[in-house]
Amino acid sequence: MTDNSFTPSPASSDATVEETDFGFRSVRKEEKKNLVRDVFDSVAGKYDVMNDIMSLGIHRVWKCIFVTELGPQPGMSLLDLAGGTGDITFGWLKGGGGSAIMTDINSSMLSVGRDRAIDRGFVSDLSFCVVDAEAIPLRDMSVDRVSIAFGLRNCTDKMAVLREARRVLKPGGRFLCLEFSRVQVAALAPIYDAWSFKVLPAMGNLIAKDRESYQYLAESIRTFPDQETLADMFREAGFSHVRYQSLSGGIAAIHSGWRV
Repeated sequence: MTDNSFTPSPASSDATVEETDFGFRSVRKEEKKNLVRDVFDSVAGKYDVMNDIMSLGIHRVWKCIFVTELGPQPGMSLLDLAGGTGDITFGWLKGGGGSAIMTDINSSMLSVGRDRAIDRGFVSDLSFCVVDAEAIPLRDMSVDRVSIAFGLRNCTDKMAVLREARRVLKPGGRFLCLEFSRVQVAALAPIYDAWSFKVLPAMGNLIAKDRESYQYLAESIRTFPDQETLADMFREAGFSHVRYQSLSGGIAAIHSGWRV
């Protein structure tokens, strides 16, 4: 039987070397961004197809719930971090939200999202920018909503992302995160593990010609903080009225917090 538990690599003898997770591997912190960038450079062209396959289409339902939670309204602005191919930004605009900034650290993903926006006629009140979510190039208190969907787990310094999200929010603004989380239904866990570690990498190899990237994506879900731990991180970053909603038995969750 394969042991899918995460076992960190032994600590480096060099005390100055800081490491972080890259799937089940430990890597130098400065290496992770380039490794993640390589993953998404590889999968960008097949990202939407693989999302449908990976989640059996359920990610579309999760994203609809997420956009509803964002509460788009005219005159309200959105910063969409790790915006990928645009689903959250487009949902915001279709829902009647105001101006949006769609960002991603990966230019290949952002290019796909920009092309999709043009195809859908989203050309006004929408801008695009390559942005590292750990260092957002916006002034303090400048947007009404900040979103990140299926992107936080790929960030090296997650607390930096949370603090930056709070910094750019206006007082009364809200940050929402949609991310894979910890399964809370015991009977579902073995089925989910088999799907994640056997089926998904095989499909990635067949459809995207890239087994390793989808192996990483499966592993990155297991090393991501569970629901309560992430909620505590929101509070540590300074958010108020923090709450979360588990989806599909905990396979995913929406966390939110307000800047008051």
